[in-house]
Amino acid sequence: MSTRSRTPFYIAIFLIIATGISLAVWRHIELGIPWLTGEQRPVWMVEARVDFDATGGSVTAALNVPDQPPGFHTLSELAASPGYGFSILEQGGMRRAEWTKRDVTGPQTLYYKVQLIPDPDVRSLPAKVKPVARTVFWEEPEATAVREILEQARQRSSNPQSMTRELIRLMQPDTGTQNTTLLIAGENYLDLLVDMLNFSGIPARAADGLKLEDARRRQPLLAFLQIHTGEKWLTFDPRTAEQGVPEDLLLWRQGSASLLDVVGGANSEISFSMLRQTIPAIQLAAMQSKETGLGFLSFYELPIEEQGMFRMLLLLPLGALVVAFMRMLIGIRTSGTFMPVLIAVAFVQTTLIPGLVAFLSVVAIGLLMRSYLSSLNLLLVSRISALIILVIFITAGLSVVGYQMGFNTGMTVTFFPMVIIAWTIERMSILWEEEGAREVMRQGSGSLFVAICAYLLMSAPLAGHLTFNFPELHLVILGLILLMGNYTGYKLSELRRFTPMKVYD
Repeated sequence: MSTRSRTPFYIAIFLIIATGISLAVWRHIELGIPWLTGEQRPVWMVEARVDFDATGGSVTAALNVPDQPPGFHTLSELAASPGYGFSILEQGGMRRAEWTKRDVTGPQTLYYKVQLIPDPDVRSLPAKVKPVARTVFWEEPEATAVREILEQARQRSSNPQSMTRELIRLMQPDTGTQNTTLLIAGENYLDLLVDMLNFSGIPARAADGLKLEDARRRQPLLAFLQIHTGEKWLTFDPRTAEQGVPEDLLLWRQGSASLLDVVGGANSEISFSMLRQTIPAIQLAAMQSKETGLGFLSFYELPIEEQGMFRMLLLLPLGALVVAFMRMLIGIRTSGTFMPVLIAVAFVQTTLIPGLVAFLSVVAIGLLMRSYLSSLNLLLVSRISALIILVIFITAGLSVVGYQMGFNTGMTVTFFPMVIIAWTIERMSILWEEEGAREVMRQGSGSLFVAICAYLLMSAPLAGHLTFNFPELHLVILGLILLMGNYTGYKLSELRRFTPMKVYD
């Protein structure tokens, strides 16, 4: 008689476990849910302060604000401007914060605050329209100087990036050449670089960046140079020719739009303050999941009451895993198959010591009352029904006594499953009559030991975090339980029984 192949069974288990792990990894990457509890993530709070003197009429102030700056993800933004209307507008591909108010006189102060999360994977948004180099005209003798410098940079380079670096080096004041001295003397250095690159056919623009330092106030923006390679914008430091955006640099403005426009005011100024904060990673993940539309995949979208219920329910598979391991591999005998899981759930609610005291008290008093009911020769249904009522009275009495003695945990005794305890008392009583007190103590102590092991696992903060935030990991638990169900070898507790057989080896 041929035996059935177990290969499909093992393949199915492998697929179940692989699916659970894959979904958990996907959730971690896409939603940013941390693997460990207590993880903190840095968040930068940047505040822009706008000061100006209103001239007595209507005021419109528009500030260029970041639009997905490279290296950062915008978490939230708000404005503090009493009496002003505030809106975020899209103008020419740029985001601008606009304040409006009528009949304004005297000094005014406006605030714009943004929370940013460092994220090296964030890149600048691609240009909606491919940038082209704008036309620039030069007069002599500047035109000749520009052509000569650009020709030198072109000879020393092979692509737009290297040409930009070489041009910056050639335009440094310390080069001492006549062409450089002539050009720099009459114009702003950064504007000159932008014009020269556009003149050479490379789309270029100015950008403003903010160097992030914790607890800094009244910080100015730093000027940077950007060129378009045909695929993306690249950033250069016009002072050092260094390419790329440093981790501590926030590109506030990218493009030719003005940084600040104030209509109806004079003497406008802008300064920046910043503060580095930390928030729990799980809180940050919940906030981001709502923004990305993936919040429906999380239990955090449920009401708080239902979240608490699921936090407890999702711990049950861990208890089932412990019971399966203890019974099928270790060989510990328990009173009932999954009674230890229910006891462990009660321990999670009551904590271990009060839960043990309450459980032992209820079972001990119940056994005494069960012995009296046995002497009455009642039918099984009547006996079980009477036991349930008696267990309720016992737990209620323990709760009242515990409360009067000042133990608040006495009130949580009601978490014990009444019907299951009643059946446990009935089974222990029958087992006492048939097998004796020793077997009752063995199964009772085994149940308590397994329940304590399950409680220690279920009450671990990491276990609660993983089961609630990565529910797909229960597929891994399912696969492990199915694997253990396929085990037909000796249990660990049976090895002692067969120790005398070693003498025959």
